Amino acid sequence: MMSTIRSVHCRRNTRFISLAGVAVTVAAIAGPACAGSNGEVLLPLQVSTVPGNGDLNPYGLAVVPKGFPGERLTQGQRLVSNFNNAANSQGMGSTIISVDPTSGQTGLFFQGAPPIGFTNALSIAKAGFVFAGSVFTTDGSTGQAGPLFVFNQDGRQVAQFAQSDKINGPWGMAIHDQGKTAQLFVSNVFDGTITRLDVSLQNGTFTVIGSPVTIASGYAFGPDPTAVVVGPAGLAYDSTNDILYVAAEGDNAIFALAGAAKTTTDLGRGTLVFADSTLLHGPLGLILAPNGNLITANADPSTITSTAGPSEIVEFTPAGQFVRTFSIDSAPGSAFAINVVTKGNVKQFSYVDDAQATLTILRLAPE
Repeated sequence: MMSTIRSVHCRRNTRFISLAGVAVTVAAIAGPACAGSNGEVLLPLQVSTVPGNGDLNPYGLAVVPKGFPGERLTQGQRLVSNFNNAANSQGMGSTIISVDPTSGQTGLFFQGAPPIGFTNALSIAKAGFVFAGSVFTTDGSTGQAGPLFVFNQDGRQVAQFAQSDKINGPWGMAIHDQGKTAQLFVSNVFDGTITRLDVSLQNGTFTVIGSPVTIASGYAFGPDPTAVVVGPAGLAYDSTNDILYVAAEGDNAIFALAGAAKTTTDLGRGTLVFADSTLLHGPLGLILAPNGNLITANADPSTITSTAGPSEIVEFTPAGQFVRTFSIDSAPGSAFAINVVTKGNVKQFSYVDDAQATLTILRLAPE
């Protein structure tokens, strides 16, 4: 097991910030974690995402769902994928780690032969599969399209999707998990498209149903001096209304694709939801919050200019109304993956800090 390197020191003068309809408890990050009466670690919690081989730059973040089989991962654990290697060479990371949200204990879920360059495309199906996208480099700057890897519950690779499956640089991902079947939505950074894969997940086997479908196209994409590449990135799926939201990093905008799960044709870029150039700065990570709002993370790529502060997380409604924003780091290019989960009566907001190579988990209290 990897050890926790960073944790949060709890203070009586805790301050609050508002996010997604709740007040986020925030304490200064320093010193050892605080223990409760039963010895548990109290949130907020910050842990290092650096594994034994020294990989840096956490990009992807996913939460293990209820019912996930096996003993390797348990419900509520976070998986974090790394884009850079120990020398901080971009696109050469090769690891996915697990994080216990209570103790902060970390472990190695997968380590492959570099370069892999794990991206923001990271999702977990409750039937026992993990999906992780790859955009790698051999020189630290020139991006190349890797596959979408499929791992079983033990971290063993069982399949992969490549350009023949309309996977062309998997940069972001969302999953419509229906138990025995699932729909995988994947954003492709090398052609500005989004692909939907329908898959069967029965009896521990993984089977593709039909052919991959290009459901969206026309998003801006291309190389970037600081981010390697930019293009359609984070995806968030609203299963109630069958709408896929797209963080179009290269367009510096958020779009909505109505009927994403059913369409058999290309919907183009969809409907523009949010494009405030003052607030957005290359949105990468994207989630639907429990209150129905959207939250995105500005990745601050060089090719996107705006007056937004560095490494900001921005909340807005599906109708495009701005709600609030805050910065997770004073350094640009630190905000990538974000997540909100409910554990009992408590909501937990998680984000990775790319500059610090950490995962922070914050406890949310009602406003």
